[in-house]
Amino acid sequence: MEYKYDFEKIIDRRGMDAMAVDSLGEFPGFAPEPPEEGFDVIPMWVADMNFETAPQVVDAMRMRLDHPLFGYFSPREEYYDAIINWQRVRNGVEDLTAECIGYENGVLGGLVAALRAYLEPGDKVLVHSPTYIGFTNSLKAAGFEIVHSRLVQDENGTWRMDYDDMDAKIREHGIRAAIFCNPHNPCGRVWTEDEILRANEVYSKYNCLVISDEIWSDLILDDNRHTPYQSVSEDAKNRTVALYAPSKTFSLAGLVGSYHIIYNGDIRRRVHKASAATHYNSMNVLSMYALIGAYSEDGMEWVDELRTVLSRNVRYTCDYILERFDGVKLSRPEGTYMLFIDCTDWCKSNDKDIDELLHMGWKVGVAWQDGRPFHGEHCIRLNLALPTSRVEEAMDRLNKYVFNCK
Repeated sequence: MEYKYDFEKIIDRRGMDAMAVDSLGEFPGFAPEPPEEGFDVIPMWVADMNFETAPQVVDAMRMRLDHPLFGYFSPREEYYDAIINWQRVRNGVEDLTAECIGYENGVLGGLVAALRAYLEPGDKVLVHSPTYIGFTNSLKAAGFEIVHSRLVQDENGTWRMDYDDMDAKIREHGIRAAIFCNPHNPCGRVWTEDEILRANEVYSKYNCLVISDEIWSDLILDDNRHTPYQSVSEDAKNRTVALYAPSKTFSLAGLVGSYHIIYNGDIRRRVHKASAATHYNSMNVLSMYALIGAYSEDGMEWVDELRTVLSRNVRYTCDYILERFDGVKLSRPEGTYMLFIDCTDWCKSNDKDIDELLHMGWKVGVAWQDGRPFHGEHCIRLNLALPTSRVEEAMDRLNKYVFNCK
């Protein structure tokens, strides 16, 4: 395939405000350690991409910078129009209006605001496990208690929800709110309409508020398709706070800027009140223009090419691991650019613990991430949003120095 945009350019991010490379060794238990001399860093941990963002984003911000005043402002009509059109074209959403869209400083901030609108500190929240570490840290910091419902793998290794377990946990703990990750991080499942419907039947039975994190919804691999949680039924539409952002899709986390979609007027008013109570949940003018540029027709073309590159990287990596790394198991992601590998059998057969395995990779510059904070006991999380040549180099190093070293 011939690409219009360059996804093979290797960019030196050192010293340019990139946690992925500048924070190695600074956060024990979270960040990887720096490599030994002779190896450069291949950043495969924190979930941002190592590609230049879409030029439409930069052009939109540059255009705004030509006007040298940055005072108080209100969101432009074009901001809402861009979101409405993006959701219509990308996700088939036909009934979204500006009234249902609200700014959030981040998906996690929006999540906590929604919970605070309905719960008190100490209340319990249902979350699937493995669990995105951001959910864990945000819920604990806000004073909520997490109840996990474990995802299970079927005979093909595909992650599935355990609906009976979800029902039992909600009933046992009197849970009134649940977090749904769609697509799932770190497992990479893209939930089908039927799966979402069955989950919503459980939530509806107990009248749970659902907070659906859909930040990964643009990054669907191969022929898979994203189904917005709110689209599966009228009940789902009216009990859900859906959270989106261009930040994951276009690598804009440093600009800050997410948004919620809430159709139910009562939920919308309560969440807005909780968000506004901190007096800091307000839009940045440049992030507004970044979204407008990202959610353009040309931005869609950029994302389509990106998805092709990510799909290729994921296929290559999964095939490489399954063919060469005995004792390493994986479930092929259907979305996201993260891979969650299970090294239980490899550790046992090689008499290594997961710390030793992690350090073996870090020493040779493969900055992969400990999966235990995500509730994967012998798991490692890898970011594959890099130029393909860097993914290939990482796999070669893991083959030579880690999984098959003699």
